[in-house]
Amino acid sequence: MNQYTGMYIIRPTATEENIKAVIADIEKVFTDRGGKILELAEWGMRDLAYEINDFKKGYYVKFLVEASKEAVAEYDRVCNIKEDIIRHILVKE
Repeated sequence: MNQYTGMYIIRPTATEENIKAVIADIEKVFTDRGGKILELAEWGMRDLAYEINDFKKGYYVKFLVEASKEAVAEYDRVCNIKEDIIRHILVKE
């Protein structure tokens, strides 16, 4: 298992319930595959550096995780298909 730092941005039009559901779903991606969320920081609504899908703001979530390659691949897959996530990244420590 390796450590990764990741971040994803949730669309600003998402409701509070949707935001909590997205965060729980992403946590579940790692925990279901034997990983551990070491840190989770909700940065909240912030301005984007540039427009993404006509959005000028987004809800930022940053995390540190210990995960397998399978969990990393699943994270990437899930983030690509979730409509509420407009950008994501995961970097190996």
